[in-house]
Amino acid sequence: MRAKKLVALGLSLATVSAMALPVSAADGQDIVVLYTNDVHCTNDDGMAYAAIAGYKAQMQQQYGDGYVTLVDNGDAIQGGILGSMSQGSWIVEIMNKAGYDMAVPGNHEFDFQMTTFLDIVNNQANYPYLSCNFVDKDGNPVLDSYKMVTYGDVDVAYVGISTPETMTKAAPAYFQNEQGEYIYGFCQGDNGQELYDQVQKTVDEAIAAGADYVVALAHLGEDTESSPWMSTEVIANTSGIDVVLDGHSHSTVPSQTVKNEKGEDVLLSQTGTKAESIGKLTISADGKLSTELVALADVDTTSEAYTQMKTTVESIQKQYQDKANEVVATSKVDLTTLDPATGERAVRSAETNLGDLCADAYRSLLDADVAFVNGGGVRADLAAGDITYGDIIAVHPFGNLACLVEVSGQQILDALEHGSAYAGESENGGFLQVSGLKYTINTGVKSSVVLDEAGNFVKVEGARRVENVQILDKATGEYKAIDPQGTYTLASHNYMLKQGGDGYAMFGKNNVTILKDEVMVDNEVLINYIKNTLGGVVGDEYANPYGQGRITIYAASETPVEEPWYAEAVEYVTTNGIMGETGVDFQPDSAATRGVLIQALYNLSGKPAVEAATFSDVAGTTYADAAAWAEDNGIAGGVGNGLFDGDGVVTRQQLAKIMVSYAAYEQKNTQQTADLSGYTDVAQVAGWAESYMETAVGMGLISGSNNALNPTGTATRAQVAQLLLDYFKMQ
Repeated sequence: MRAKKLVALGLSLATVSAMALPVSAADGQDIVVLYTNDVHCTNDDGMAYAAIAGYKAQMQQQYGDGYVTLVDNGDAIQGGILGSMSQGSWIVEIMNKAGYDMAVPGNHEFDFQMTTFLDIVNNQANYPYLSCNFVDKDGNPVLDSYKMVTYGDVDVAYVGISTPETMTKAAPAYFQNEQGEYIYGFCQGDNGQELYDQVQKTVDEAIAAGADYVVALAHLGEDTESSPWMSTEVIANTSGIDVVLDGHSHSTVPSQTVKNEKGEDVLLSQTGTKAESIGKLTISADGKLSTELVALADVDTTSEAYTQMKTTVESIQKQYQDKANEVVATSKVDLTTLDPATGERAVRSAETNLGDLCADAYRSLLDADVAFVNGGGVRADLAAGDITYGDIIAVHPFGNLACLVEVSGQQILDALEHGSAYAGESENGGFLQVSGLKYTINTGVKSSVVLDEAGNFVKVEGARRVENVQILDKATGEYKAIDPQGTYTLASHNYMLKQGGDGYAMFGKNNVTILKDEVMVDNEVLINYIKNTLGGVVGDEYANPYGQGRITIYAASETPVEEPWYAEAVEYVTTNGIMGETGVDFQPDSAATRGVLIQALYNLSGKPAVEAATFSDVAGTTYADAAAWAEDNGIAGGVGNGLFDGDGVVTRQQLAKIMVSYAAYEQKNTQQTADLSGYTDVAQVAGWAESYMETAVGMGLISGSNNALNPTGTATRAQVAQLLLDYFKMQ
């Protein structure tokens, strides 16, 4: 289950304690690993790094210089004025001074393009960047896959893992040559397996090299939109990792345990975002591992290390302070990325007034028919009152360049469909804020957008959820239905229009006619629009925080649709990883197979280690280990002739036998039996199944319908899910 994100409530404490997991013993001296993630230049122009440096010095004094390591798990150099005005160099300088020992590149480490990142790696950072799955066109890691650090006589291997989402969350063009061919990748293929295999290979190499512990420095996250590359999925599909220090999803996870593919516990932790805390992993002398989060607000600010780091940050701040504090405009209204009703971020899932303003700026500058701004590119709010240059950079920190292209109506329709794929479900950095256009999203229609393995748009294959698309006629000031065969001018930035950022592959320099190329940096686009077009004042036309009604989102029915009877059960089995999806959806009415049922029970048991199955027909299947486990523990045998028949449908009497056997395996009370004589079809129950059916009915696992048991009938996936939920509730 997803760890719930903690907010400031928990971080008001000095530390958030974590559970400890015993492993093989260390050598008489505690080892401490301090970790950060998603700092994004911090909320205080880098000053949090003074607390980080101070805390590291405090730990070194307590544990010894050679037993404390400081690491970062990605997305450090972008997200604020320090990053955007120096293309990350100032943050790297600060991290050098703070004493970082290693880092993993997050997707935003590539925001200033590949040459800048490689210059940071090779010429600027005093610490190494690690990533086992950032590879060249031949599949070779571009960076070191892991680093071994020796503490006394204990060796700890740090394995770097970057999210494959980098392929679209940074611009795809950054990873291509001039011919548009990919020359870099992140092991993003095979529905997650390529990443799992690469991580496993690296972990095995580290262990073979003598690692006593393996610590994964990951930028993967736990958001479901990151599947199949979530940190929990990497853990579940590998072995040998002891701890995963994570990033990317901005989750606050003091300590969580996740089962690996062998059923062993792996620690998982993440510190949130914007340096709200620093993580502390302790590998204790008695062999226990534990993680906790320490609020940086509680770190001693009187230490020499803190003072020296503060001086460094202040010297950098002076370099941009005059420019950042320059007032460039004013606003009569609050301009927001949030939903005022909930306080949650909305710009990546719905229209906001700041999204409207940013899109209007592009359309005005380039005199376009339509303008798009990706919600993930609008990073900060603007409060009513004076607006400084620094405020504008905080809104648009990426340094993207404005472009005007000629596109077809169909390309616009495909882009809107792609950007709306997650609407009503989760936020998405590619969600489109628009100008010169109105559209409606029907969240009752399941998105049918097809993506390639890197997350790039391929096509729409099915019903469209975007409806009633209208474009503003410049001549009449009226909105008119879009013509798919028509030609329109579209304003946005190079990230989307030339480089296919956020997966917008319907654009890209080979798919559009470029009319104006990289004419102005994004923050200057916004400043000039407010100063020159709005007269220096953002007025009441932008007063509504929900925008000007350009985007309408609704469900197919205006009346609440009653949830199906199996909704709770499906939620239970999918959320807890007991039964997965079929590739399209849960398919509740499809017949359940023997393999599906056994795999579900195996998942429920934590996937314990097994010997190879004796069945001749399970090799290479997803349920091979489950079949072996079921055979070894008397839960399910084969169907004869050495066959398991995992793809065969499971009958209700087979279901009774398997579930009762599983209950016995778990040492549950299986003495509850029922009299079946009242059922009209009791004679159809096979002799071998009779006692199991009596127990299953007695335990409440199976019930009849219309006074019949239907023992030879098949069970649907929904019925199996409901049975598993009922079994859970009985415990």
